[in-house]
Amino acid sequence: MAATPLDLFDLDASLTDEERAVRDTVRRFVDDRVLPHAAEWFRKAEFPWQLVPTFAELGLLGAPIATHGCAGMNPTAYWLALRELERADSGIRSFVSVQTSLVMVPISLFGSDAQKDRWLPALQQGKAIGCFGLTEPDAGSDPAAMRTRATKTGDGWRLTGAKRWITNGTRADVAVVWAKTGDDANSIRAFLVPRGASGFTQTPMERKLSFRCSDTADLCFDDVRLPDDALLPGTKGLGSALKCLFEARGGIAFAVCGSAAASLQCAIDFAKERVAFGKPIAAMQLVQGKLATMGVELAKAQLVALSLARLKEAGRLEPVQVSIAKMNNVRCALEITRTCRDILAANGITEEYPVMRHMNNLETVSTYEGTSDVHLLVIGQFLTGHAAFRG
Repeated sequence: MAATPLDLFDLDASLTDEERAVRDTVRRFVDDRVLPHAAEWFRKAEFPWQLVPTFAELGLLGAPIATHGCAGMNPTAYWLALRELERADSGIRSFVSVQTSLVMVPISLFGSDAQKDRWLPALQQGKAIGCFGLTEPDAGSDPAAMRTRATKTGDGWRLTGAKRWITNGTRADVAVVWAKTGDDANSIRAFLVPRGASGFTQTPMERKLSFRCSDTADLCFDDVRLPDDALLPGTKGLGSALKCLFEARGGIAFAVCGSAAASLQCAIDFAKERVAFGKPIAAMQLVQGKLATMGVELAKAQLVALSLARLKEAGRLEPVQVSIAKMNNVRCALEITRTCRDILAANGITEEYPVMRHMNNLETVSTYEGTSDVHLLVIGQFLTGHAAFRG
């Protein structure tokens, strides 16, 4: 093994045989069944639901969970798989991320035995789809300001409110919905809301210019009546929701190296073939400078991602480290795709090349699971002890 243009520090050599096997299996699947259609799915704003059974067969759904038929992958293996999916399209990767880290993980962490037995096997097999309802029309970066309410009744709960920008939302068979049961953030709890519940509507969000192949929905809860056992009993306050996001953000920091690598490889290949002023543009100093800078930035992002995974495996991962990785790696990937688009010139705006699709998708990834500004403030609080985002 040795350094390659997309792995300048030969990180591949530090992977275990099992981790490489997971990556290579998912890579072959992506090459054969996803990449040939990714541009079309993006253009048509269609999610390939027909691939869900294969996600299950590959062990990707609920991958880090070790019970109820799930694969029990370590973080590095699972995040490598997400990186390969991201190499095709963020929307494809996001389906697996949400189904796993934001639906199955909270049920595994906070659910009752009956809830786990009912939902985890179905979600792992792809026979049920799940979504995570935290963000609202007027509460994104400040989830404590949510307006969705769950009121205790004699025989259960009454749920009212709305959620927005919900991945997998229109097709979800179960929604993990966060709501206040009192007046402050400490009262926030999660509820499992099944598809078809009276007063629960799932409306697709259309005309997106990013994440086009991802299923995104508005959820509305108009006096939805839920039984007592709809409550995820282990959830206590906003911290429970943030623990789920903590799980998901690490995967994103690793995954976006895939969209960056795909774009960089595209730019390298293009630069070698494109002739201007009598020679390939890859032989020109300015182009080489851009390619070299991107190669170094990708290498640094991948070092951060692998370090993050190893910290998680050792049980030493801290929230500030996740914020650093998510903010840095998404910012790095977005800058790489923008520079690659520049190298491709006018060709870069066509769907013949994946670069602008990745660039558009990363604009969304930059915003969700915590904006860069929010992560900067998390890091700032760690450095100074002052919480600048609080009144």
